[in-house]
Amino acid sequence: MSSSTRRARERNALRERITEAAFRVLETEGATALTIRRIAAEVEYTAPVVYQHFANKDALVLELVTRGYDLMVVEFEQVAGEPDLDQRVLRTGSAFVRFACEHPHLYQAMNGTVIDANDRRRAAEPAIEMVTELLSAWAETHGVVLVDRTEACEIVWGTLAGMSSLGDLGTVGSERAQRLAEQALGAILLGWRSKGSSG
Repeated sequence: MSSSTRRARERNALRERITEAAFRVLETEGATALTIRRIAAEVEYTAPVVYQHFANKDALVLELVTRGYDLMVVEFEQVAGEPDLDQRVLRTGSAFVRFACEHPHLYQAMNGTVIDANDRRRAAEPAIEMVTELLSAWAETHGVVLVDRTEACEIVWGTLAGMSSLGDLGTVGSERAQRLAEQALGAILLGWRSKGSSG
């Protein structure tokens, strides 16, 4: 192995260590505990070393947000094999709320204003696309015209975000929030089917 290859591998390994340490701090203590100095201490390096991998805290948070959406996609993929499309939509909604309740600090970072809205949207794109494609498949199966697929996804996404807030705040708890999310999505789907089209 050449020295340049070894250095690149070591650099990538250190970046991953930094990211993992930041992820642990965020998950257990929240965004306020997430400082470059703290992460440097976690990986037993100095802050300038962390800055060699991430220009600033926002860049590090963006990395964590991207990882969060990757994890959300994994949750969605676990229910993708459900053959009944109605049930798949409901179970995807439940998976969304469960993820939010199981990772409250991460979910808050994923939906907060710490990072630029455009960067946040790009990080969320794979998860958004999965929901959009699922709704499109559902609509085609039931003969529902989604006039605007983006708006349909936003309706569902917003509903799930609201239910996640109820679960995260402890108002109703995670399991009930998941059930309420399924009921809310069921009502939305029923409304779209009875109307035959959706904006």
